[in-house]
Amino acid sequence: MKHKLKGNIETRRIWLDEKELLPDESQKIMNHSPNGFMWGYGGSGPAQLALAIMLKIKGSADGYQDFKWNIIAKIPKVDFNIEFEL
Repeated sequence: MKHKLKGNIETRRIWLDEKELLPDESQKIMNHSPNGFMWGYGGSGPAQLALAIMLKIKGSADGYQDFKWNIIAKIPKVDFNIEFEL
């Protein structure tokens, strides 16, 4: 299934399938980034984003580090609007 992911670099806000995604729930599982989401590299903000996406879509954290490296880390550090499949 294809999913849409949109991000705003200035606010670091993320929308998954047109609904805003917040870091709170994923931070309860693993608090990689108290400052929330980021993308474009392999650090803590992208890990938090990947974890939140996997929890929302799959209901589990399984594979979130791979998802971070394969998708999130490769998104340029600018506003973005992409589609991806899991």
